[in-house]
Amino acid sequence: MTSLVHKEMAGGIATITLDSPPNRNALSVRLLGDLEQRLNWALAEPDVRVIVLTGAGPVFCSGADLKEQRVEPAAGVADAPVTASFPGIMSLIWESPKPVICRLNGTARAGGLGLVAACDFAIAPLTASFAFTEVRLGVVPAMISVPVLRRLDPRAAAEYFLTGEVFDAARAVEIGLLTRAVPAESLDEAVRHYTDMLIRGGPESLAITKRLVRDLPGVSFEEGLRQMAELSAQRFTSEEGQEGIAAFMGKRPAKWVPRGM
Repeated sequence: MTSLVHKEMAGGIATITLDSPPNRNALSVRLLGDLEQRLNWALAEPDVRVIVLTGAGPVFCSGADLKEQRVEPAAGVADAPVTASFPGIMSLIWESPKPVICRLNGTARAGGLGLVAACDFAIAPLTASFAFTEVRLGVVPAMISVPVLRRLDPRAAAEYFLTGEVFDAARAVEIGLLTRAVPAESLDEAVRHYTDMLIRGGPESLAITKRLVRDLPGVSFEEGLRQMAELSAQRFTSEEGQEGIAAFMGKRPAKWVPRGM
């Protein structure tokens, strides 16, 4: 059976592509299973330094596969396939020690926005549109709210969660859903701008800094200073830190930077 998610790697960059255009890359049980496998491959592969998540066709992801969500009237909660492996997939992306860039090839809706929000960077063409359509279907943006509410301005979250209104890429940048919105012809260049910068960072330092950005705002000021002073000392004296300093002083690339960069 042909996989609905493809992978390729070049120069330390793993590209994972949702490839189910006939149903607009909907989050079917099969697609989610394939996506989980590809993500686990990228996380386990030592040569992968940065992960790019994208889609095939005009739509990045239309959300849950609604055909699979129809159940018999007497069915219980346990019969709903919606959860499948989706929570675990968002956790894999969110907790990934390797930076994850969402390269939106087009529009995203509902559950697809959970993938967008879980990634560290999200770059879309200006022509893309977005909507949290759940309430209009009588359901709730439940699972995706965990990463999405960590990205969105609270007023914007209330506006778009409650109304289901469609908004454009420029607005998505304004409210924190996207990192950047660019002309469609500049999309690959914008993604490459970030992959080129990220791959120059120390792998351990990138993983630790990801956690720092995510967790430190919830720590008190004094406790934060104490923890960060300890972390700073650890990193300056670490093998990776010492290599980075030596490379800078020697005007050479650090050992983790791929050749030719």
